[in-house]
Amino acid sequence: MLLASAGVMSGVAQAQEKGTVNLAYVEWSDAVASTNVMRAVLEKAGYNVELTSLSAAVMWQALATQDADAITTAWLPTTHADYYGRVGDQVEDFGANLDGTKLGLVVPKNSSLDSISDINTHSDELGGKIVGIDPGAGMMGVTEEAIEEYGLDINLQSGSGATMTAALEAAIKNNEEIVVTGWTPHWMFARWDLKYLEDPKNAFGGAEQIHTIVRQGLEEDMPEAYAILDNFEWTPKELGEVMLMNQKEGSDPYQNAKQWVEDNPEIVSEWIPETATSS
Repeated sequence: MLLASAGVMSGVAQAQEKGTVNLAYVEWSDAVASTNVMRAVLEKAGYNVELTSLSAAVMWQALATQDADAITTAWLPTTHADYYGRVGDQVEDFGANLDGTKLGLVVPKNSSLDSISDINTHSDELGGKIVGIDPGAGMMGVTEEAIEEYGLDINLQSGSGATMTAALEAAIKNNEEIVVTGWTPHWMFARWDLKYLEDPKNAFGGAEQIHTIVRQGLEEDMPEAYAILDNFEWTPKELGEVMLMNQKEGSDPYQNAKQWVEDNPEIVSEWIPETATSS
């Protein structure tokens, strides 16, 4: 027992010595997954980690003011372009940690809608609305621009990622038409048969990437944490594994992340520098 206690105290002292990394994120399924995985990895390397859930705009501002150390969920070059344009000279962009993303409007696969252009003729069936997510999300801004680009006579309903998927589930169960804001990677594509509406005007742009962004000065303050964040890179399949784990009723995203980290040592070892000491 004394040896165990000594080991615990040693780990605590090491974490205190290395410092605390504050990761900011938005309550999106991909962000929850990636942020908790990064938390587990940084803790494995001996850091304390605090997670702060914020709106997208505040998240970016927190990096600029150095109230947050890093984010792993910056959608660029389109979705978060406005936020990055405001604070880009006050943060450091590590580039993509994930390739293969997509944005657009999503419907059940058996929907009679095939293109964004079809929305006006089905407005009544859609209840006069597109179901969106939180009002501060970059996805909502892009969707508003798409509505204008296509001349759609329809409202964009804000809410959250959870309310959007709940509305989608209800519509599918009742065999009703619905259009939601969607993106890949997202667990909903594994759960239901869905399709993106065609976007002939390319209003949602091409494929995007998810970037890791850190505050200025992080390299000097916590060089090992800086290196881990810089090394972080994975695939949509790997992110999807964690997102699906998080959809199990009663599951804990942090515990799921720790389990994924333990189950994937070869991937994680590529992120942690050889100089980092495990806790």
